[in-house]
Amino acid sequence: MVNKVLKRDERAALALALDGQRFKIGCDMALLLLGIVIFLGMHLVRVVAPGIRAGVIESRGKGTWMGLYALVSLVGLCLIIYGFGQARGETGILYNPPVFLRHIALLLMLFAFVFLAAGFLPAGRIAVAVKHPQILSIKIWALAHLLANGETSSVLLFGSFLAWAVILRISLKRRERAGEAVLPVFKSAGNDALAIVLGLVVFVLFIWKLHDWLIGVAPVVMG
Repeated sequence: MVNKVLKRDERAALALALDGQRFKIGCDMALLLLGIVIFLGMHLVRVVAPGIRAGVIESRGKGTWMGLYALVSLVGLCLIIYGFGQARGETGILYNPPVFLRHIALLLMLFAFVFLAAGFLPAGRIAVAVKHPQILSIKIWALAHLLANGETSSVLLFGSFLAWAVILRISLKRRERAGEAVLPVFKSAGNDALAIVLGLVVFVLFIWKLHDWLIGVAPVVMG
């Protein structure tokens, strides 16, 4: 009789613990999703609701809009970092990528860093050719992480950023056709070489230690 009571209590305690774990995961995913909506939503205002941006600038000035933009984006980013950090490793696996996809993801990240560097430098042939190297960098970054990670929280995060980058690029193409978008003007081919060198250096640093320090996960297991 005593053993039955103990087993029943153990099952009840286990069920309670599982419910608590599910609740925590749900809260973490909710924070992650909220952060994504806030951060990407703010970055899509000009695309989906340009009147809001124009109205704030007209009534309060561009400085007020930029301050609001930065503050809301920071709140969203903090929620993403916290929510993803808590949810990672706890959510279900949607797919288990084979090893060769992880190798492809690493190679893609090298290109992502090069395009990112090209976007910050005076335009070379790379920037002129791809038009919006930073957006392309984000698309490659998101795709690479989707190839290497099949966990629910990762798919939600990187899939959202990939979708956002695609939507933003489509919007910019429309603005280009309307003559509204500002395209990079070629300055020097030397900046292409600099972008490649900077991208390669940052890539090596991330492989070596930076990704582990910043994200808590080593992209390559050494030794």
